[in-house]
Amino acid sequence: MSSSADISPKAVVEPAEPVLSVNNIEVIYDRVILVLKGVSLTVPAGGIVAILGANGAGKTTTLKAISNLLHAERGEVTKGSVAFDGARVDHLSPNELVRRGCIQVMEGRHCFGHLTIEENLLTGAFTRRDGNRAIKDDLDMIYDYFPRLKQRRTSMAGYTSGGEQQMCAVGRAMMSRPKMILLDEPSMGLAPQIVDEIFEIVRDLNARQGVSFLVAEQNTNMALKYATYGYIMETGRIVMDGAAETLRDNEDVKEFYLGIGGEGRKSFRDVKSYKRRKRWLT
Repeated sequence: MSSSADISPKAVVEPAEPVLSVNNIEVIYDRVILVLKGVSLTVPAGGIVAILGANGAGKTTTLKAISNLLHAERGEVTKGSVAFDGARVDHLSPNELVRRGCIQVMEGRHCFGHLTIEENLLTGAFTRRDGNRAIKDDLDMIYDYFPRLKQRRTSMAGYTSGGEQQMCAVGRAMMSRPKMILLDEPSMGLAPQIVDEIFEIVRDLNARQGVSFLVAEQNTNMALKYATYGYIMETGRIVMDGAAETLRDNEDVKEFYLGIGGEGRKSFRDVKSYKRRKRWLT
């Protein structure tokens, strides 16, 4: 006769720690202008997560709050916390955060126009201390992902196309050997075929190199095609979130982004499926 002592308890599997956890942050510019309020999101290790919203919704500010670039624009996180790779990082300098493995690719590429493509890429390795051989190996890896950059390696970045500059910016970020890249509006001003190419490379880097991505995008269809999870922002708040597939099929999301909503449906706050979750500091 068996007893309860004969039954082995099943092992409890703990959920994986997210690589990034933003908890209820508030951002103020010039000490008076409230830009973000109660923003919370997580990015799983090895995931691709999208922040969606119209221009001015707060996407870029959210990325800058994570990468600690707000002080250059007289902004600051006044409430909440940001944790990366299991440690709180909202009081670190941007270069310290890069050394820990989190780097932002700014909106508009921001390549050094007077440097060649290869020189731009090498600036991404500035914080590394693992020797020239490792840097050269990673440079070759970047050229494998971006063959067009290899062809233009000696060209001044300021004279290359927008797509090539965006590839250079992503490649430069990869040269720092990041665990996570914050990618701000990668499709801005680019032809659709170039956007497809860049997002395919993002997916490849995610799958083969294990780099996590948090992508801020206005191009909802493209972002949700490659992301696994999405957050929708409106006027500095997250108003909806869910699995990418669920958001793609949501009628309110379709109406909001395609601009075909009926009369009186100007905001997610007006739709029946809008649910504001309470987020508390832990």
